[in-house]
Amino acid sequence: MHEKHLYEYAVVRVVPKVEREEFINVGLILFSKKQRFLKMKYHIPEDKIKSFCTEFDIEQLTINLSSFQKICEGNKTAGPIALLDTAERFRWLTAVKSSSIQTSRPHPGFSNDLEASFERLYQELVL
Repeated sequence: MHEKHLYEYAVVRVVPKVEREEFINVGLILFSKKQRFLKMKYHIPEDKIKSFCTEFDIEQLTINLSSFQKICEGNKTAGPIALLDTAERFRWLTAVKSSSIQTSRPHPGFSNDLEASFERLYQELVL
C-alpha cells in the first residue's frame, strides 16, 4: 500500500479590479514538504477576465503568472525568491497580497499520488 502524503494547495486568482474584490480562478499551486513537491499550472480565460474589466492587461498577467511558475520550479531566472527552499517558495507565493494576482488560503489534503491529486484539483477548481 502506498503511503499517503500530506499536501497543501492554493488556488491562484486574478482580481481584475482590486477595489471590487471579484476574482477568477486561473491556477493552482500544490506543495508537499515531505516529498519536496511544488507544482503550479495556470490557464488564462481572456474573455472571462475582459468581461470583468475590458482594459485589463492580459499580456502582463501572462508574464506575472509565468514568473510564479518559474518560482515554483526553482528557475534561477525568476530572481532570488526562486533560490529559496520549496517550503519558503510556497509560503512566499501564497502570502496575502493586495494585487491583481492573489491566492486562496492554503488548504490541506492527503494523497498517495500527488500528480493525480494536482490534476483533479486543477480540473475541479480552475477549468
